[in-house]
Amino acid sequence: MFARGSLGCQALFFHSSDFVAYSHLRNDRNSAGAAQPPGKTGVMRSIADRLAQVPGVVAVTLGGSRASGTATDDSDWDFGLYYRGTIDPAGIRALGWPGRVFAPGDWGRIVDGGAWLTIDGIKVDLIYRDIDVVTHWVAEAEDGRFEIQREVGYVAGIATYILAGELALGEVLSGALPRPAFSEALRSSAPPRWFQLAAGALHHAEVHARRGDSIAAFANLGQAVLATAQGRIASTGEWALNEKRIIDRAGLASTAAALQIHRDSPEAATLAIGQLLALPRWGDRRPRVAD
Repeated sequence: MFARGSLGCQALFFHSSDFVAYSHLRNDRNSAGAAQPPGKTGVMRSIADRLAQVPGVVAVTLGGSRASGTATDDSDWDFGLYYRGTIDPAGIRALGWPGRVFAPGDWGRIVDGGAWLTIDGIKVDLIYRDIDVVTHWVAEAEDGRFEIQREVGYVAGIATYILAGELALGEVLSGALPRPAFSEALRSSAPPRWFQLAAGALHHAEVHARRGDSIAAFANLGQAVLATAQGRIASTGEWALNEKRIIDRAGLASTAAALQIHRDSPEAATLAIGQLLALPRWGDRRPRVAD
């Protein structure tokens, strides 16, 4: 989702201490329910019913932490509006809820557009999804094909298969939508792509560090860590819809500590991160076993 105010052999890459924490987090997350606060369930349904009447909308979903069961009391409510053809922002404004409404495409090619609203004191985010675009990328993901595109808010890039993940993890409130699984083809194809992206970012971090360009070096290190996290999560057949908390999910919390320790030395930081990630060499698709 787009934030309010603003993207098998793979186990060889895991360090044993991180893997223990990673497995624990996976089990905790998979056991989470999707229960909603009883006082707000009626409000949610009422909002969904009104959204379903917006011209062009064919389905409405509940997404984000409210759908996954990880929400806190102050979490936003994220509604996906799946439309066919186009959706007119005027149709959203006509509902009379205060907030900021965007046009389709304002946020990017994949994240599309949406709105940041306040409804009866509740923060509500609307996220547009073109059903034809979604259908295309869901079919591609099933066959293990996807793209990693540049989008605001995604440091490592956004994988087109997140559109399938949103359907898999969201709750359909109106209309009919498929619930895709994380295919074996995607589980095979995604990790190497992410690891190669991470290895390339690490290579460029080294280049920038040698030149004394700390901003570019640390920016590339951030991309290397996040792309590695995406690859690790994909290797387990789990969805990662954005970059929130994926470092912990992937068992890479030690990288944050390393960056903090070496914050004044990009060369030392690059060396430390390279050792922790244990990536294949850039351009070499063969995995290297971590020491």
